[in-house]
Amino acid sequence: MLSPVLHLVSHPVAHDCLAQLRDVSTPADRFRLLTERISLVIAAEAMASLPTRPVPVTTPLAQTTCQRIGADVVVVPVMRAGLAMLPGLLQLVPEARVGFIGLKRNEETAVASRYFERLPEGLADSHVFLIDPMLATGGSAIDAIRLLREAGARHISLLCIVAAPEGVQAVEAAFPDVPLYCPTIDTALNARKFIVPGLGDFGDRLYGTT
Repeated sequence: MLSPVLHLVSHPVAHDCLAQLRDVSTPADRFRLLTERISLVIAAEAMASLPTRPVPVTTPLAQTTCQRIGADVVVVPVMRAGLAMLPGLLQLVPEARVGFIGLKRNEETAVASRYFERLPEGLADSHVFLIDPMLATGGSAIDAIRLLREAGARHISLLCIVAAPEGVQAVEAAFPDVPLYCPTIDTALNARKFIVPGLGDFGDRLYGTT
């Protein structure tokens, strides 16, 4: 599907990880490792446009000027599954501030309800990376983006591992200025609002609660 907000992450490492994540035989410990690895690749692409600032550096041989990240970076996982993506992003930007949004999906209605939020202060000039592995209906992502906007965030990017066309369209309609970084757009949602082919319930596979 074509979308002005969608950035498909085509890196071979991301798709190698995705193939293993989809495999029903992948155990929870391996699933967690792969999630961290694919998250790092997705984040590297999403962070490619971060502003930089020049800094003087003294090497063993001479003085030179290098570039450091020139913006406050905030990472916000949507709990619980989004927590598994957090280590990958913190590998890239260890000094990033971290917030949390807790959303629980009703399995009958597929509607998410918020049960927790804790966000850093002063988000107006921060670059906020919202991380949630599965973008299904888009309801959770829209609720989380709305919460971030209410907290003052202006520069928000959404990072997912698997998305459904319905979710991409919903997020784009609600927030056409929020870019989405994801390796794949799957076929559709089934009657239970699960992504097909997808990879099952991400949180259950992650924590071995299937």
